[in-house]
Amino acid sequence: MPSPRPFDTGTGLGPASGSGPLTGPHRGSGPDSVSGSGPGPGPGSSSAPERRRAMELLARVRYGRLATSMRALPLLAVARHQVVEGRVLLRMHRGLGYHESCDGSVIAYGADNFDSAPAPAPGNPDGLWSVHFTGPAELTDPAPGERALFGAEPSRVNGEPFDPVYIRLEPHVVRMHTLGFGASP
Repeated sequence: MPSPRPFDTGTGLGPASGSGPLTGPHRGSGPDSVSGSGPGPGPGSSSAPERRRAMELLARVRYGRLATSMRALPLLAVARHQVVEGRVLLRMHRGLGYHESCDGSVIAYGADNFDSAPAPAPGNPDGLWSVHFTGPAELTDPAPGERALFGAEPSRVNGEPFDPVYIRLEPHVVRMHTLGFGASP
């Protein structure tokens, strides 16, 4: 479970933030928000089915990019992920130390099919897509069944033995973007 402490870090993501950079007229603003994916209950947000769709798309690819800050500098790192009970479970290499910046912080995680999708073609229902999840994260010790979902581990990372560490992301803001390549009128 995520930490019960407030997660507003001045980013406009917390309930007490009022109007921050992510709560403007074309941004998602609640736990069920999916922005950039079409019409929904409010400007720039979508319904719970569209949120589930973003999770389904995430489950189609194995790796994504985690964004956070480390010692006041932006950090972007590759991570392996699984979708477990509406949350994003991440696996990273402990030796890099990136997990320390995530525990108890608001992070972002994104993935896409840009490299693995078939060539864009009219009529392709899925086309190209990207999904982004933002919310509080915490280090976790997943159950054996959750660990097994990740499959084989790499043997080495940057020349040292792989030592897994797991982070659970509770998505409060979900965004989904698609690129359609239909015929123009």
